[in-house]
Amino acid sequence: MNKIDYILENYSDENILSADGFDDAILGIDDKNMRLINIYSIKKCIEILVSKGKSEDEVSEYFYFNVEGAYVGDKTPIWCNNLFNENE
Repeated sequence: MNKIDYILENYSDENILSADGFDDAILGIDDKNMRLINIYSIKKCIEILVSKGKSEDEVSEYFYFNVEGAYVGDKTPIWCNNLFNENE
């Protein structure tokens, strides 16, 4: 089961927003506000976009303006500048 399916199954009573194409960057859920801890890893989001053939400079500009900068209400995902190895 992938991350988003797991969250949707285990939090089926909540209206959870997710960012299309970034499921592999999900780190968890904010239980207090019921929004994805989208704490989506910014680093992983950039890697996902780069893997689609764009340069890191193009991707960074796009991500910070169009993805992180988008506000979609109270359930807007949280974006995390993960400072540590995700495997620790």
